[in-house]
Amino acid sequence: MKLVATDLDGTIIRFEAGISQRTITALNNAYEKGARVLFATGRPPRWLGEVVDAFGTEKFPWVICCNGALLFDLQADKVIKEWEISIPDAFEIVARLRKNLPGVTFAMERNDHYVRERRYIPRWDVGMDIIGTETIEEQIDRPFLKLIARCTESDLDSDEMLGIATPVLAGLATVTHSNPEDSLLEISAHGVSKASALAYVAEQWGIDREEILVFGDNPNDIPMLEWATHSYAVASGHRGAHAAAKNLAPACNEDGVAQIIEKVFAL
Repeated sequence: MKLVATDLDGTIIRFEAGISQRTITALNNAYEKGARVLFATGRPPRWLGEVVDAFGTEKFPWVICCNGALLFDLQADKVIKEWEISIPDAFEIVARLRKNLPGVTFAMERNDHYVRERRYIPRWDVGMDIIGTETIEEQIDRPFLKLIARCTESDLDSDEMLGIATPVLAGLATVTHSNPEDSLLEISAHGVSKASALAYVAEQWGIDREEILVFGDNPNDIPMLEWATHSYAVASGHRGAHAAAKNLAPACNEDGVAQIIEKVFAL
């Protein structure tokens, strides 16, 4: 294998426990055996502090962020490439979701900050946008990376929201989520996903699909789990990820990714 591409949260980052030393060692050893390592996450660059703390930036500088909408160089601290939602598409996405998800609220993600509606209750980045905006439409003045839709006051969970939004946004945007226990959707430009960004990186690096090892756990990982010839969903992950992956790895809390890497690279 020439490339290991892995999701972060719930795949190698254990909830409440962070990244294990076994996982850090396994990825570093894979690198020493000649493989490149690429993190593929829904997170924006500003949330990658614990990754930098664990691995530094020299060995694994490139990161796929915002579910494939942003390719970022941690070492150079700069954007490599962006795949943004256009202004017309953004207005149409918001209009369709307001019509089909009563009470929905929105936040807008750019590579260094986000803007949220006042009624949108953030779970992360608390304090970054204290005032907020009355409606997200007021802030759609230029293309952006990701739209986040939340149904805080609804009984709908993320899977149920996804079931409603997928046909509504078909052909217009890529819609997914990364937490089935929340009420949250993550929307990117049409055709943009972790898989599309991974394919771009593989082409830049001259690596074939058959030479890539992919790990994930949630619906936002499904495109790259399906795309890769060698893909693993962790046992603790979403049923959709299990169905998409070619193989199953042990759970995240059991260092499942590290276990597979150790076997594949004979560590």
